[in-house]
Amino acid sequence: MAKRRTFTPEFKAELVFEVISGASSQAEVCRRHNLTETQLSQWKRQMLENAPSLFESADKQSSEVSEKRIAHLEQLVGRMAVALDIQKKLLTWLD
Repeated sequence: MAKRRTFTPEFKAELVFEVISGASSQAEVCRRHNLTETQLSQWKRQMLENAPSLFESADKQSSEVSEKRIAHLEQLVGRMAVALDIQKKLLTWLD
């Protein structure tokens, strides 16, 4: 039984860009890479459908990363404040 080929997202995007830009026709790309036109059409459709989400996800990801970083920094500040309070109490007991 023949093993199914797998393609990286980068490879798929490269082929779709080549067709969309007009550098090669869909038939040429399919012949060159031994693909069916149906498969390339599906990749092109997926890319065009998901194009708007590429810009949205970048904004969402950056805000999620910022929120996580802020939460982590707030925890660190809280720990440092507790450690400072303990040090102050120890200094007053030792004096």
